Amino acid sequence: MALDKNGIAKRIAQELKNNTYVNLGIGIPTLVANFIPKNINIEFQSENGVLGMGPFPVEGEEDPDMINAGKQTITTLPGAVLFDSAISFSMIRGNHIQLSVLGAMEVSEKGDIANWKIPGKMVKGMGGAMDLVASSENIIVAMAHTNRKGKSKLLKKCTLPITGIACVRKIVTDLAVIKITKKGFKLIERAPGISIKDIVLATDANLIIEGDVPEMNI
Repeated sequence: MALDKNGIAKRIAQELKNNTYVNLGIGIPTLVANFIPKNINIEFQSENGVLGMGPFPVEGEEDPDMINAGKQTITTLPGAVLFDSAISFSMIRGNHIQLSVLGAMEVSEKGDIANWKIPGKMVKGMGGAMDLVASSENIIVAMAHTNRKGKSKLLKKCTLPITGIACVRKIVTDLAVIKITKKGFKLIERAPGISIKDIVLATDANLIIEGDVPEMNI
């Protein structure tokens, strides 16, 4: 079975390292905060001016003044701080964010990402993604392997406007974990019950497959 959004977030949570600063993009990435292992400390930063985000609040305990960049209500952990966007982006542009987890519409085999605009559709703005992909030490993409029409989102070359070039390190989809290498997409793990053939058929670009590919442990 392909993973749901929470399954993707759980797998990405395994990539987080102790005592690091992490930015979570809009969509699936925001769910990662709900699955942090208890034995590590992560400082989540949001470009709208929060450092120290926690998991989503339980129903009935939401504070409408406490939101992330996607305007979802959030909780804050002890020691959290609030600040303006100028300080937030100085953190990002100053290379103080070790990892950014972003959603994407397309990713190319070279690690290019397109995630901010579909031509002909109105958008409010590019958000913080362009700053994040240019400044973070590591970029992990969380997304469905194919779009709603069943077409692959993992391509030889992006067709949508580019957010960042050769910046993505790893992709976690509902079907697989894929690493970006100098030679292209390398299949690292499969979703439980998903075959290598399923993943190959759902991927527009070539896949590097070496030896046995284990299932994700989630």
